[in-house]
Amino acid sequence: MRALRFDRFGDPHVLDLASLPDPVAQHGDAVIAVKAASVNPSDLVNVAGQMPGTTLPRVPGRDFSGVVTDGPRDWIGAEVWGTGGGDIGITRDGSHAERLAVPAAALARKPGRLSFEEASAVGVNFITAWLGAVEIAQLAAGENIAVFGVSGGVGGAVAQIARALGARVIGIDRVRPADGTPAASVIEGFVASDGSPQDVGSQVGRLTAGHGADVVYDAVGGVTTPAALASLAQRGRLVVISAVGTRTVQIDLADLYHNETRILGCNSGSLDVVECAARLNQLAPYFESGQFRPLPIADRYSLDEGTDAYLAVEKGIRGRVVICP
Repeated sequence: MRALRFDRFGDPHVLDLASLPDPVAQHGDAVIAVKAASVNPSDLVNVAGQMPGTTLPRVPGRDFSGVVTDGPRDWIGAEVWGTGGGDIGITRDGSHAERLAVPAAALARKPGRLSFEEASAVGVNFITAWLGAVEIAQLAAGENIAVFGVSGGVGGAVAQIARALGARVIGIDRVRPADGTPAASVIEGFVASDGSPQDVGSQVGRLTAGHGADVVYDAVGGVTTPAALASLAQRGRLVVISAVGTRTVQIDLADLYHNETRILGCNSGSLDVVECAARLNQLAPYFESGQFRPLPIADRYSLDEGTDAYLAVEKGIRGRVVICP
């Protein structure tokens, strides 16, 4: 099979198109013919050597969709989707290849409503969103949630999940979600993130009748942390998934405990491909019904153009980038 592979860390130019032996289903594994695999910013971070635990040489790629070609008999020919956390593309070869081996327990049937390309662009973003909003923050119906980075992949997924839970969604970003995108259709208020923390916080307060956000999901982190803290309601929960620009921030501890603020870390890398599959099975009915929509696909690349696909993500293209082997 052909696969993108890197044997040293660096920018996307360290990726080579390699010819590797086809994986074989053994020891409880299944083999998937990859139809589509999206490229996530975390894939670039991985290739750059900034993901803990990555072993070389390695085929990168966390998200995928495809058809089972080997493994349990009742799965042969099934259309599946999936994603990994701290395993696929890090400690075992990933999805930016013609074929992928995963534990049979990680097989999850792709929603029929989604194309292979659409299904391949769901995993990392929606798993991270679900983990942070539902499992960690325990967002409830009737609550206000402010989503920093709402125009991005994770932020857009959080907005859809929050709306489905019955929460009121306020989007915060440098630019408003484009018309027609899933996030644009579910946010009930928008705040530009380029103001001062106090200005952003006061605008969130105005949009929530002075209450503030019960949950702030900060899909940016670092540079946005002061504004995120300023946006919280009394006893509000702040979910942090990344740190952009700076890994350290100053926090007024008196303000923190007077407000009874809770800061919650969310790391989707703590999940493996089997644990991710269980959550995709929870998400599948929302996609089958059309309540959740996949994020827009900006461009498609072949494996031969794999480096170009990574460079497109590096340049900050809006929308999802998909490799179609």
